[in-house]
Amino acid sequence: MINFRRSTAVLLGLLATTALAGPAQADEEPAPEPPRVELVLDVSGSMRAADIDGRTRISVAQQAFNEVVDALPEETQLGIRVLGATYRGKDKKVGCQDTQQIVPVGPVDRSAAKAAVATLRPTGFTPVGLALRSAAQDLGTGATTRRIVLITDGEDTCAPPDPCEVARELAAQGTSLVVDTLGLAPDEKVRRQLLCIASATGGTYTAAQSAEELTDRIKQLVERAADTHTRAPTVVGGTSACDSAPLLAPGVYADREAFSEHRYYRVPIRPGQELRASVSMALDRAVNRDYGVLLRATAADGRELVRGADAGSGRADVLSAGLRWSATADDEDAAETEQSSAPVIEPTTVCLVVSNSFAPRRGTAATPGMPVELTIDVVAAAPAPDGPDLGRGWALLALLTIAGLITGLLAGLLTRWWVATWREN
Repeated sequence: MINFRRSTAVLLGLLATTALAGPAQADEEPAPEPPRVELVLDVSGSMRAADIDGRTRISVAQQAFNEVVDALPEETQLGIRVLGATYRGKDKKVGCQDTQQIVPVGPVDRSAAKAAVATLRPTGFTPVGLALRSAAQDLGTGATTRRIVLITDGEDTCAPPDPCEVARELAAQGTSLVVDTLGLAPDEKVRRQLLCIASATGGTYTAAQSAEELTDRIKQLVERAADTHTRAPTVVGGTSACDSAPLLAPGVYADREAFSEHRYYRVPIRPGQELRASVSMALDRAVNRDYGVLLRATAADGRELVRGADAGSGRADVLSAGLRWSATADDEDAAETEQSSAPVIEPTTVCLVVSNSFAPRRGTAATPGMPVELTIDVVAAAPAPDGPDLGRGWALLALLTIAGLITGLLAGLLTRWWVATWREN
């Protein structure tokens, strides 16, 4: 009997301990994912050119890779993919499939990585689009941003797939992928293509004209992967009407908007709170000059509460607009319309409307839509400082009338005194 009681007590104790420990373990946040980067190197035949500090482009790239691998932050997971590195024949169909991952994404074995890069010799075609698509698969998916650093000296020679279209596809999939591009040749067509790839994914383009520039820039981009290793924007789909729009909490959201479209989102606002919202739209393809982006906050009945706008003429890569609104900002307008026949609907849910006036140039793809990033925050309302209140309606009219009479009387008395004094002198 005693043993039975002891066993029961021990069992109850273990159950109590488990019950207490369970919620604590559930509340613990999962360990953050390490930053993940893949370097994609062009090893096509044009990399033999010896026009960077008197050295071949491939040798400069190999030196830069070695220095980057040596300086790699310990927490960064790095992979290396090459294109045009193995096939020496003339069959374009075969050569345009020539891309391999020579170092898998993960903790880096520095000696093995440098040895793999050292054996590369300029060989074949330039399947940039296929390499980008494969690199995205190498990095996988997750809640945090992945980065690809593309180093090339030439334009894609294997399209389709067109590398710019591939970049847009990857961005539209919401894979939290950023592509930074580095150009090793001062060629305008290459520059435009690499700039398009970078713009489509929110990355950067840089022209490297020396070994030092290339090394420094790759290091910056790899380090940036750790600095910007944050939770990526939540992918959301706006709608064409407010009543069916997604309900959004404070945060950062990514969407795509077609040319000249209006997309709706909803944000709940409680009394005493202030809505702060901003939108940015990137120009990831050729558009006609004179364009703009408009962000509006409207009530549920369609009344516009506040708006923000930005416009461009072909010189900007990103347009941004923002707004602030709180219930106190609408109190005066509501009071003025209380006596009207139409009922006033006090908004508890604010509709955000994102509109654009972009128009594609001839031959520009209309799909997928333009990339949109929407930032929403809801904070305690900060009322404006009180100003002097002169009243309104009949009270204001009476005040102005009295002030006018006094001013006229004083002006007449001063004029009469001045005339009398002038005559005496």
